[in-house]
Amino acid sequence: MNSKNLKKRFITSIILLFFIFLIFRYSFFMVYGLIIIGIFSLIEFSKITKQICKKKLNEIFLNSLFIIYIFTFCFFFFFLAHFFQLKIILFIILLGCVASDIGGFIFGKYFKGPKLTKISPNKTISGAIGSFILTSVFVLLLFNYFSINLNLKILIISLTTSLGCQVGDLFFSYLKRKAKLKDTGNILPGHGGILDRVDGILVGLPLGIIILIFLFK
Repeated sequence: MNSKNLKKRFITSIILLFFIFLIFRYSFFMVYGLIIIGIFSLIEFSKITKQICKKKLNEIFLNSLFIIYIFTFCFFFFFLAHFFQLKIILFIILLGCVASDIGGFIFGKYFKGPKLTKISPNKTISGAIGSFILTSVFVLLLFNYFSINLNLKILIISLTTSLGCQVGDLFFSYLKRKAKLKDTGNILPGHGGILDRVDGILVGLPLGIIILIFLFK
């Protein structure tokens, strides 16, 4: 990645983090943000299925499953955000997902090393470790900031969230590889499409919440 693209990626990342703050602070931005993310994700996913599905019925089936998943994801995100304490936890895990992506990018670029899988040639073992480390650091610090007791359960939630993010990232990387697409879109300079940014979150965030509920029930 050249310095020009890296600069674009950095600026876009700052804007996206500010957007997350607006979603956290204002219900208006949350509602319309979820709608925009949902619509663009569906459009970009349909572009992938159009390339990989030879039969129209299979394409319709996969798109329908994704529509159900996106709708469920957005509904529960909006529902949980109506309870202040749950909203705090929800956004901590969301930022943990962001940290997982940043950790993977920084550690992968700096340490390089062996490739993680053939599915995504840019993914390295060092990047995967960096994802786990940065997610754990962010989540532990944020839970501590909000005076929530730190224990082994929080660490398990952090690691599981990062694992979910990486699995989601690899899954969509596999689909893009099958579709012979580098990115799902170009709406985000330096990043690609909306789905390129939320692919890990779509798995990591629900998994982190499920594990949290399981551990603290």
